[in-house]
Amino acid sequence: MKHFNDLLAEALTRVKEIMPWDLSRALAAGSKPILLDVREPAEFDLLRIPGSINVPRGILEQSCEWDYDETVPELAAGREQEIVVVCRSGNRSVLAADIMLQMGFTNVVSLKTGVRGWSDYEQAMTNANGDELDADDGDVLLAPHVRPDQRKPK
Repeated sequence: MKHFNDLLAEALTRVKEIMPWDLSRALAAGSKPILLDVREPAEFDLLRIPGSINVPRGILEQSCEWDYDETVPELAAGREQEIVVVCRSGNRSVLAADIMLQMGFTNVVSLKTGVRGWSDYEQAMTNANGDELDADDGDVLLAPHVRPDQRKPK
């Protein structure tokens, strides 16, 4: 049986990761990748990298294909487009990028450390209202919320 960390390690043999400062430099230099945030809509509404689009992992595969209710034309037509997949910490984005590679996307990478790392690097973030957020906001909104009942029994 494989566990979450096993799936991540396996996907990382195929998926390239970039650091927040690499993405920041690329954007400043005029690169225009699709910034694909695979978190859940409520997470995305709290804070996001400006210009990113939200496609939760649960509907990713259908969003990448034509003729589905979930189709995102930018993705369905973008198999050659540069895509940076983003999540909160960089784990879900690795798994999502791996799926996209299997689906024939040729230029997809995962943002290592996710929006948490982006916030730690003090890069621009916004919320659903378009308000700019700073790193302190990010620290609060991105803090882990693991309940006691979610912890492994001792």
